Amino acid sequence: MRERNGVMKKKVHVVGAVIFNESGEIFCAQRSKKMTLAHYWEFPGGKIEAGETKEQALRREIKEELTCEIEVYEQIDDTTYAYDTFIVRLETFRAKVIQGELVNKEHAAIKWLKPQDLCQLNWAPADIPAVEKIQQLYGEPHGTTN
Repeated sequence: MRERNGVMKKKVHVVGAVIFNESGEIFCAQRSKKMTLAHYWEFPGGKIEAGETKEQALRREIKEELTCEIEVYEQIDDTTYAYDTFIVRLETFRAKVIQGELVNKEHAAIKWLKPQDLCQLNWAPADIPAVEKIQQLYGEPHGTTN
């Protein structure tokens, strides 16, 4: 894709972890003001480095950002989104913490939400297709009460 002035946009390939806890809630992280796309919510993760698999990159990023180890399971979504200055390919995977505790080192805020409540947050545009898919796969039918 090209910008209006004909310059190629930078392409970035990233992975995100949809981390579930035992209660079926999902870990959500709000980008800090020092990050690109500040204040948007996201599934934590980051760029895939040379020589890494997607799963390796996701485990490394979560260890760096949140100080815990995760197990990575099936892919949930694969979305490409063109922002104003770059194009991101975001692949999200279901995951769970297998060692340690989630410690927020980089994000402005964190929270755990049920799948059906994810729409309460202002998600980064590239994360929205994953949010919608999660609600379809794991959300409770509308009208169900706990």
